[in-house]
Amino acid sequence: MASALEALKNVTTGTITTMLLKKGIRRCWMSGAMPFGFHGKRVAGPAFTLRFVPVREDLATPESWSKPISTRGAIEDMPEGCIVVADAMGVPTAGIFGDILCMRMVKRGVTALVTDGVMRDKEGILKTGMAIWCAGVAAPASVNQLTFVGWNEPIACGGCAIFPGDVIVADDDGAVVIPQALVDFVAQEGAEHELLESWLVQEVEKGAKLPGLYPPNEDNKKRYEAWKKSR
Repeated sequence: MASALEALKNVTTGTITTMLLKKGIRRCWMSGAMPFGFHGKRVAGPAFTLRFVPVREDLATPESWSKPISTRGAIEDMPEGCIVVADAMGVPTAGIFGDILCMRMVKRGVTALVTDGVMRDKEGILKTGMAIWCAGVAAPASVNQLTFVGWNEPIACGGCAIFPGDVIVADDDGAVVIPQALVDFVAQEGAEHELLESWLVQEVEKGAKLPGLYPPNEDNKKRYEAWKKSR
């Protein structure tokens, strides 16, 4: 898994969606989860899932933050190197995490946070350096609209099914989920696809026409193989 994760850090989310399409997986890009406050970074890691449900006023209270089943409790269970994926049901009016919780995740070695919901305390969060993909910001706390119910279980996020142990890759184009059984395939095929595309870009820069080049016909496949051997 470690070598696959390293390889995936060099594979774009766009390429990953194409590789998964070859295996019949179409719902892998999480709608709403976009880069928050930075550009040019790609992360990869195993999913650690969090689940919110609609607000239940008797349960979603400031007092709930001190209970065993809470976002605070979940953070203390997060392993180093994981990517937290939070199902916030796309609710845009309640920030699920602020600066203090994000700083604790940084201290625990969490790689990134991905959610279809929103954050709060933007200025403070940016200072933590936490890598975040989300749908924006909102001042109200999560308990205004959401109830936190658990972690490390199957969730939905941005229209995708996420299971604990699936691999998440996120970059400037958003965040994608790779089913655990397909991680090695995507890492290997994705690396090859990135190499092919680097050659295709060179050919287009030289003035090559697209028909027969992208996707490559047999002649261009042979040219590409020859190029690979000459590198």
